[in-house]
Amino acid sequence: MANAHAQFEPDEQKAILAQAAAGEKPLCPRDGTPMTRRSIGGGSFGLGYARRREWLICPECRRSLIFDLRRGTRN
Repeated sequence: MANAHAQFEPDEQKAILAQAAAGEKPLCPRDGTPMTRRSIGGGSFGLGYARRREWLICPECRRSLIFDLRRGTRN
């Protein structure tokens, strides 16, 4: 099975982040499914109150990506 890694590859992460930064609904690069967005903030998961993060989840393959909204970067 090709490309069976549990996490998105770096080039896949860049594609997802580019779609999100452009204001588009990101599609999973593995299966093309629209990804679900969840905001993380206000101290969730032990994060500081000033950080705003977003969690993008593929409902089909269950892979996900968390990134910082202000910086537009992963983690």
